[in-house]
Parts: sequence; C-alpha cells; structure tokens
Amino acid sequence: MGLDQIIKDCQADKIKAQEQLYRLLAPKLFAACLKYSRNYADAEDNLQDGFLIIFKKIGQYQFKGSFEGWAKRVMVNNILQKYRSESVFELVNENFPEEEEVEIEAESVSMDFLVSIIQELPDRYRMVFNLYVIDGYSHKDIADMMGITTGTSKSNLARARMILKEKIEAQQGKNIHSANE
Repeated sequence: MGLDQIIKDCQADKIKAQEQLYRLLAPKLFAACLKYSRNYADAEDNLQDGFLIIFKKIGQYQFKGSFEGWAKRVMVNNILQKYRSESVFELVNENFPEEEEVEIEAESVSMDFLVSIIQELPDRYRMVFNLYVIDGYSHKDIADMMGITTGTSKSNLARARMILKEKIEAQQGKNIHSANE
C-alpha cells in the first residue's frame, strides 16, 4: 500500500493505517523532536503528542508537497506551542553580536557530543539555533513562529553560538590535555 493510500485511510480514521503511518514516519519525526526537546524523554512525549495532532489534522493535508514535510511542520509547531505556553521564549532583547561563526574541527568533536550540547542549551536558544542553523528559517520566520522580535531571534542565536563555542573549546582543550598525558 502506498503512502497516499495510507494517508487517505488515516483521513477515514482507520486504526491500521494510523499504525502504518506511525511506523513509517516515527523514526524521522523523532529525530526532529530530539532537536527541539530538552531531552530524550521530552522528545518521546513530543512525538506522541505530535502524532495525535497529525491524526487530528490529517484531513487538512491536500496531497500537495511532501507529506513528511507537512507532518514535520505539525510536529515542530506543536513543540513550539508547548514551549510558548510555558513562557520559555519571554526574554528581554539582549545585545550580542549578530553572527558569530563557530569553527569546529570535525575530528575533535563527536556528533553525539554536538547533539548533547545543543540539547543542553536553554529552550529559547536551542529553538532559535535549530530553526535557523539546522532547518534554515529566517529570523523573521522564527520571530513569527515563536512570538518574539527578529532582534531577539538574532540575539538568541548569537548567545546559543557563544555557549556552544565555549563548550566545544572546553571539550577540545580536554582532548588536547588528555592526548599530552
């Protein structure tokens, strides 16, 4: 059975089709949840909540564009809405340099380490970092999605980059120190 038929069956509230869609998309959507969640357990909760919304809103999908992209947007918007309701985005505009690039030597930092330090960022910084750097949204789009100003989006990104840079440099320093012993 093709994806379009699974979607149509989900729109008709067929449980077996919902199970198929979940098995098909859960791994990819869980990766998105991990990017935007505080930790693994929150990502699992966000995945479950997001699928409930996907099944509730699947009738709105019009078979135009990628269904996976549509489902990911629903998932990310659900997570952002959750954090908005917790007021984690309320932040006074900070004055940080707008675009500080973080230089990373690929061999010196593992992907697991990068994921873990991104997840350790405060919610507002993690959200802006992922939306801008990973998913390619503009600061205007991020501001609209999160209910903040573009200046706050830019300063949150700059702060996230500074925190990540400090953690990467500390890790690289540990690696150099242990290599010299």
